[in-house]
Amino acid sequence: MPQLGFFDLDERYAKLNERDPPVKLNRIIDWEAFREARSVLRTKPSKSQAGRKPYDLVLMFKILVLRHLYNVSDDDIEYQIRDRHSFCRFLGRDLEDKIPDAKTIGLFREQLTRHERHKTLFERFDQQWVSKGCRARKGRIIDASFVEAPRQRNSREENVQIKAGETPERFANPSVRAQKDTQTRWTKQRQDTHFGDKNHISVDHKHKMLRAYAVTSAEVHDGQKLLDVLSENTSRALWADSAYRRQANEEALAALSLRSHIHQKGRRNKPLSEAQQPVNTGKSRVRVRVEHVFGAMTNEQGGLYFRMMGLTRTATRIGLMNRVYNMRRLVQINRLRASDV
Repeated sequence: MPQLGFFDLDERYAKLNERDPPVKLNRIIDWEAFREARSVLRTKPSKSQAGRKPYDLVLMFKILVLRHLYNVSDDDIEYQIRDRHSFCRFLGRDLEDKIPDAKTIGLFREQLTRHERHKTLFERFDQQWVSKGCRARKGRIIDASFVEAPRQRNSREENVQIKAGETPERFANPSVRAQKDTQTRWTKQRQDTHFGDKNHISVDHKHKMLRAYAVTSAEVHDGQKLLDVLSENTSRALWADSAYRRQANEEALAALSLRSHIHQKGRRNKPLSEAQQPVNTGKSRVRVRVEHVFGAMTNEQGGLYFRMMGLTRTATRIGLMNRVYNMRRLVQINRLRASDV
């Protein structure tokens, strides 16, 4: 058996570090800055010093980041941490250290949901990437995307009761109720039918960093959430597709001294004029940058499909997905800056 050279292991790590996304996250993110922001999750005093100590909050948070970075289940992320040395290095764990099991990971995520931390969780991260020169610039781009959920097979009468806030008689069975999501809704867009929720986002034109978001059930119209996802920017320009073209929105933007670049909207028997079409085309050249964000979430983070029960849990997961996208984007921005030097 050949003897391991003195620098062989260092060379192997150096090669891994060139393409290992978690290692790059460790280089640019101060994970300790998140500890205080999540201290609210553990307010119950310990009765004694006996027994196993709880897992570190930063460790648990980084596991959730890994889970959304690679779009795997709680069981899979537990296995991957045990199997992949790169994951252990990201988490700062050695081979002999204990690893949280899938149930512990799921319970930690439930704590985030119960304390409604999915929006405030990343405030410290926002401060970090703004301090790195990623201030929002050149205007806001707003859009929304469906987040599909497992389709419910209810009768028409049951769906009417659910929309009215009532509980169908069949749902009284605990086994049935556990499989039924009464907060998710159906909707139809053009010829496509969707069942799930919506991720409404605002990104900045300069960096394509996600600056604000809102989560609703699928039937909520995009235009209703425009004002809810407005974010700070050095520019007063705003781009959005024609779904946001409403008189109330235009008046609200004018009151805020924001310049609207929302697409003109054609109507039945009144299509866009020859003058309006090139104007919309020019707006699309800017607005398309928000589609790159949804594309990255779909292609690099596993897609916009969640097997979650209830809007509150879905909102937590969407919030994590949005911020993990920002982490990936910050790595890309740093790489591009380094290549320009």
